[in-house]
Amino acid sequence: MATYNKRGYRTPKEKLDDNGFIENVEEVDEAESTTAGVFTSLDEGAGKAEAWVAKNQKYIFILVGAIALLTLGYVLYQKFVVEPNEAEASEEMFTAQQNFDKAVAGTSSDSLFTLALNGSDGKFGFVKIAEKYSGTDAANLANYYAGVSYLNLGKYDEAIASLKDFSTKEVILDALSKGAIGDAYAQKNQNEEALDFYQKAANVDKNDFTTPRFLLKAGKIALTLGKNDEALKHFTEIKESYKNTPEANSVDALIGLSQK
Repeated sequence: MATYNKRGYRTPKEKLDDNGFIENVEEVDEAESTTAGVFTSLDEGAGKAEAWVAKNQKYIFILVGAIALLTLGYVLYQKFVVEPNEAEASEEMFTAQQNFDKAVAGTSSDSLFTLALNGSDGKFGFVKIAEKYSGTDAANLANYYAGVSYLNLGKYDEAIASLKDFSTKEVILDALSKGAIGDAYAQKNQNEEALDFYQKAANVDKNDFTTPRFLLKAGKIALTLGKNDEALKHFTEIKESYKNTPEANSVDALIGLSQK
């Protein structure tokens, strides 16, 4: 039980009783009564809480123990499963990456893109890495490379599927992956979908590299769809905001086309 000092306490007054003797009368004002009520309520509340804890302590211990086990399990999983998988996936991806880089440079592109996808020299390709090491950063990146490889091989549905499985917070790579999806849809003559992804790619991050590149593609697709006002908006943005980029060199003629 909590203790407290009385508030509003006053020095006792003296008065005579019926027999003429002096008696003390202690006066307690309303504030004292209120304070006492507050402390009484607090004591009652604390008592109820203590009783609830005592009654349910078994379940509380089980809950705390479960949380501790989950935390420990996560730490162990990261250390003994995720980290080794990440290292193994990165090692497997080295050969596929080399084949991809050579293909992009133009050396026997089709065959090298195929090797990058399917594997060579006893090492997995991007497809198997993405599947076997799912959940790792290497597998996520393998989805991007697989998508670009499929795109270059003319396998547009596979390219779209792989690229949609890829995600990143790195804005340039994010824009490039969305733009590649737009390219695949454009090759399939699904121009509405292509326009949507080109616009998404252009708006991921405003910069002189990806933004004018995909604004130009979006504008051209918009012209194909007869959306001249939309095309004009994209071409004008290149001319006004990205005038020092390669895309700006040819945009005047496209602006003229979109104004017809």
